[in-house]
Amino acid sequence: MDFLGLFKQLPVQILTVALLIIITVYLIRKSIKLFFDKTSILDEKREETLMHFSNQVTKVLGLVIFFIFVLSNFFDLTKLVTGSVVLASALALILQHIIRDYIMGLTYLFERQIHHGDYVIINGNRQGKIEEISMRHLKIRQYDGYLYTVSYSNITELQNGNRGMRRVNESLVLNYRQNPDDAYKVIEEVANTCNEKYGEYLLKDENGVPVESFKFNQITELNVDFRGHRYSLTGVVKEADFVEVGKKVRYELAIAAYKNDLMMAESGGLESQQGL
Repeated sequence: MDFLGLFKQLPVQILTVALLIIITVYLIRKSIKLFFDKTSILDEKREETLMHFSNQVTKVLGLVIFFIFVLSNFFDLTKLVTGSVVLASALALILQHIIRDYIMGLTYLFERQIHHGDYVIINGNRQGKIEEISMRHLKIRQYDGYLYTVSYSNITELQNGNRGMRRVNESLVLNYRQNPDDAYKVIEEVANTCNEKYGEYLLKDENGVPVESFKFNQITELNVDFRGHRYSLTGVVKEADFVEVGKKVRYELAIAAYKNDLMMAESGGLESQQGL
C-alpha cells in the first residue's frame, strides 16, 4: 500500500492531525517564551503570568481543533447544529457560562489584577498562592495544602496581597453566648499589645508613621456557620513580614482568649482570615 493510500485511512489521519497539533502548540509556546526571554517589555512576574495563561490557551485550542476534526469525520457538524433547535439551545446555555468565564478571566488578566504566584483571598474565605491561571478558572494552593479551583464567574470578591503591603486580618469566632462587652475589652488589649510588641513590622509612611496600626474592628460577622460571632483585629505590615506577623497575632489572640476564659464557638476555635 502506497503512502497516499495509507494516509487516507481514518486512524492514520487522526494520528497525523494530533501530531501536527502537538508540534504546532509546542512551537507556539517556544516562540512566546523566546520572545519574553529576548525582550524586557514587561516585568518578570507579568511575563510569567502571560506565559502560564498562553500555555493554557494553546492547550484548550489544540484540543478543540482536534475534537472538531474527529467529529467532522463522523457527522455533518453544520447540519447537526443548525438542524436541531434543542441542541442549539443547549449549546447556547452552556456557552453562556463558558464565555462569561473567558471574558472575566481576560478582564482579571489584562487589568493586571492577578499574577501567577500572588497571594489572594477569594470570596472572603479561600486564601493562598495562585498556582494556575487558565482560561476559565484559577487554582490556588491554600495554607492547609489543598488545591482550590474556582471559575472566574464564581468570584464575587478578590483581594490581592502582593502589592508591597499586606493587611494582617486575624479573628476569633466566639460563642454567641459570650458577652460582647467583655470580648471587646480583651481584644482591644490584644491590639494594644500587638502595637507595643510588633510595631516594628507595621508599614510606615515617609514620616515614619504607621499606615495602619493594629486595631480591633469589633464584630465583623454575625453567626458564622451558625457557631458564633467573628471578632477581628487588623494591621497593615510590610510584605516580607506578613506570614511571621500573622503567626504572632494569632498567638496573642489565643493566649488572651485562654487567660480571660472567652467562650469560643462550639464547633471551632481560633480562626484566621488574612488579606490585603
